[in-house]
Amino acid sequence: MVSAWAVTALLLAGVVTDAATGDRGGLVLFALATLAVGAFAAHSTLVRPRLAAGTEGLVARTLSGTHRLPWAQTRTRLRTTRRLGRDGVTLEVEHEEQLYVFGWLDLGEDPRDVLDVLSTLRS
Repeated sequence: MVSAWAVTALLLAGVVTDAATGDRGGLVLFALATLAVGAFAAHSTLVRPRLAAGTEGLVARTLSGTHRLPWAQTRTRLRTTRRLGRDGVTLEVEHEEQLYVFGWLDLGEDPRDVLDVLSTLRS
C-alpha cells in the first residue's frame, strides 16, 4: 500500500499549494481527496495481512481485531459478481455466523489461486 501513501502525500501537497494560493474550491477538493485516500491507506496498513492460513485453520484480521477460524468450523467458496461490465471474484470465508469477504486487493493474489492453496492446506 505504498502507492496509496504516495498518492496521499501528493494530495497533501495539493492542499498546501491551494492553501498558499488562496484557491478555496481546490483546497476543499484536495482536502477531501486526501482524507479519503489517507483513510484507505491507513486501513490497508493496519489490517495487513488480511488472511493467513496454517495447519490449525485461518486467521482473519479486521478493524475489530484478529479472528481465529479453525478448519473444522470454516467453509470457503468463490463468488463471482458482475459489476459495470466486469466480473469480480471474491473469496468468501464462512465461520459460524460470520462471513468474511476477501477480494484481490485484500489478498494480494487472485482469489482463485488463494482458494487452491487453502484447499491444499485444509486436506
